[in-house]
Amino acid sequence: MPLSTTDLITFVLFLGAVIFVSLRASRGRRTAEGYFLAGRNLGGWAIGMSLVATNISTEHFVGMSGSAATDIGLAIASYEWTAAVALIIIGWFLLPRYLKSGVFTMPEFLERRYDRGARTILAALLTAATVFVAMATVLYAGAVALNAIFLLPELLGGWFGLSPGAAELAATLLGVWGIGLLASVYTIYGGLRAVVWSDFIQGIAILAGGGMVLWLGFSALGGDDGVLAGAARFLAENEDRLHTVLPADHPEVPWTAVFVGGLWIAQFFYWGVNQFIIQRTLAAKSLAEGQRGTIFGAWLKILVPFLICFPGILAVQLYGDQIAHPDQAYAVLVRELLPPALRGVLLAALAGAIMSSFNSMLNSASTMYALDVHGRLFGGPKPGGADGESSVRIARIASTVFVVAACLWAPLIGGFPGVFRYIQTVWGFVTPGIVAVFFAGVVSKRVPAFAARAGLLAGIPIYAVLRLGWPETAFLHHMGISFLIVVAGLALAAWRRPRTDVPPPPAPVTGVDLTPLPGVYWKGGLALATIAAIYLIFP
Repeated sequence: MPLSTTDLITFVLFLGAVIFVSLRASRGRRTAEGYFLAGRNLGGWAIGMSLVATNISTEHFVGMSGSAATDIGLAIASYEWTAAVALIIIGWFLLPRYLKSGVFTMPEFLERRYDRGARTILAALLTAATVFVAMATVLYAGAVALNAIFLLPELLGGWFGLSPGAAELAATLLGVWGIGLLASVYTIYGGLRAVVWSDFIQGIAILAGGGMVLWLGFSALGGDDGVLAGAARFLAENEDRLHTVLPADHPEVPWTAVFVGGLWIAQFFYWGVNQFIIQRTLAAKSLAEGQRGTIFGAWLKILVPFLICFPGILAVQLYGDQIAHPDQAYAVLVRELLPPALRGVLLAALAGAIMSSFNSMLNSASTMYALDVHGRLFGGPKPGGADGESSVRIARIASTVFVVAACLWAPLIGGFPGVFRYIQTVWGFVTPGIVAVFFAGVVSKRVPAFAARAGLLAGIPIYAVLRLGWPETAFLHHMGISFLIVVAGLALAAWRRPRTDVPPPPAPVTGVDLTPLPGVYWKGGLALATIAAIYLIFP
């Protein structure tokens, strides 16, 4: 599907608008609070859109849509709907604690509860994983998706006379470095405010692009009878893929992991502890705005599966004979349905999804390095006071290094069995231990600091043993078991050698109104009821 001049113009104008607005919105952010937390002045709508835009990337348009095209079907949407539940719970219970503490990062929050050692370990784990797993994966998957949808290897091969293999490699490298450099320009300069503004614009493009593809798919299925007839036919003919609950022995999404198991470990880590997600809620101008953002983000997460999973199923129904691999489902649907005038719009939406995720990860990695790692290793500046500009300078230097490292590492991911396998394998090593230590720190003051340090590291070998010993078991079960083992170890330490000194309360936070959002429980409860209704409609 070669790109037309109109496609390229639309794409360039969109990226130009994103960069211009982001840089303009972030002018003058030289203080640490201004650079790392957007001056603690973000509103709820911006927070909610940024949360979801940061999360959605090519792994959704390619991986999730592809999974929906298989026998997994709509059950893969549980990743989104349980995320919505996690956002509501975090807004209710964890966000008030975070904002009251006045912290810049999650490792800093851990230091308030345990000690500096726990902070440094967590910061090192999260920074390394963010660069070499999250950022590198987004770059690689983004480049592969653009290659598949817009046939970039064929274009390069035709223009420069390259062999198919050389053209594929050149297109991948061009995509990786192009995405990395474009997204880093305004992120390194503008900090979190630039990231949030770009997320807001790109989030709208993502939702609009997904809605457009779904509408055209229903229209093609309905033919002369229209979109509504197509939607009715879709529901009637795909009952075998519109189930949300799969058997307990399913290798990918067993119901036990979804409702009572390891998926919740992943969700509470991702939405409640992961720096590149939680950072925008830490920047809320008030608790009420932060909670409004988490609830708005939850509603968007409820919507996302219908814009991503449904098209994957539609692709099989309409063009199943053209799909050689499930991950091609969304690409084939786009290739067959979109007229030339709209290809640039979709390219902009996909580029927005990729860049929103990448720039958020880059900003959080540099934040943790500057505030949690550099000062511990080299005696560097602290975030406040006269050292604020120094910490911003260190973060910008670190961002540049991280971009280069992620771009160099990203092509190596192609040597793994699959992007999803790479993500789950590496994140699974660190997630259970981190969530266990945070959970224990929130519910009990008796867990000693040495146990927290050990728990953060112990999850790595425990998960490795489980993966090697029971490879046929769903990785979500491995995460759940790892979490329980680490929690048991923390409980034993709290019983045998309880902490006797009580951590000092955080200093009062100035400038942040900690009054909860009016009606926060019923507003969040309405979203939870909607999710329950979806599971009843699509059992």
